[in-house]
Amino acid sequence: MPRRKTGSAAKAKSKAAARPWSAAEVYEAFSRFRAANPEPKGELEHLNAYTLLVAVVLSAQATDVGVNRATRHLFPVADTPQKMIALGEDKLREYIKTIGLYRTKAKNVIALSEQLIALHGGQVPRDRAALEALPGVGRKTANVVLNIAFGEPTIAVDTHLFRVGNRTGLAPGKTPLEVELNLLEVVPDEFMRHAHHWLILHGRYTCVARRPLCETCIINDLCRWPEKTVFLAAP
Repeated sequence: MPRRKTGSAAKAKSKAAARPWSAAEVYEAFSRFRAANPEPKGELEHLNAYTLLVAVVLSAQATDVGVNRATRHLFPVADTPQKMIALGEDKLREYIKTIGLYRTKAKNVIALSEQLIALHGGQVPRDRAALEALPGVGRKTANVVLNIAFGEPTIAVDTHLFRVGNRTGLAPGKTPLEVELNLLEVVPDEFMRHAHHWLILHGRYTCVARRPLCETCIINDLCRWPEKTVFLAAP
């Protein structure tokens, strides 16, 4: 069993972990993300802004893979609020019954579809407050829709991005909102359009929860995490 570090070693470790990133380091990190993946894409499959909204609502406490498996059959028959309402809640449940919390989600999708028609002419609004007023839509969902559908420089903090922000020390925070606001402060404007995708994909495939793949991480020399498995400078 490894011994706990004490004294000066523990203090040095704590100090290193707490040291904030410099503006130059943040710029370098996002430059590497851009070079590795110039046009990152979200992994939820969708046909338009409406189906994107529905997919994100369905993805709460579910995987993108599981949502995509269901919506590949759903969206060809219900890609507008009008068609979704015509489909009805009972039939919608049949399409999405493999997704967690599907009963509540089916109810929310029908309700938000009705609200889109009643208040927004059947269109997805390009407005955070209006989006968050829809059933089943919170800040994260609104941020995803604003970013992907409308190109707004928003950052949607999911579990992956929350982990990356805290583990690397790039934007530590006790809540998703705190991490989001800290990222908005430090990410340079030229990277804002894709920052949320780069960080989520980094957390999903490299900076994973149980054992991060530090040996293949392109920002491992910048990361502040004191438990890194390697300490090699990225190219």
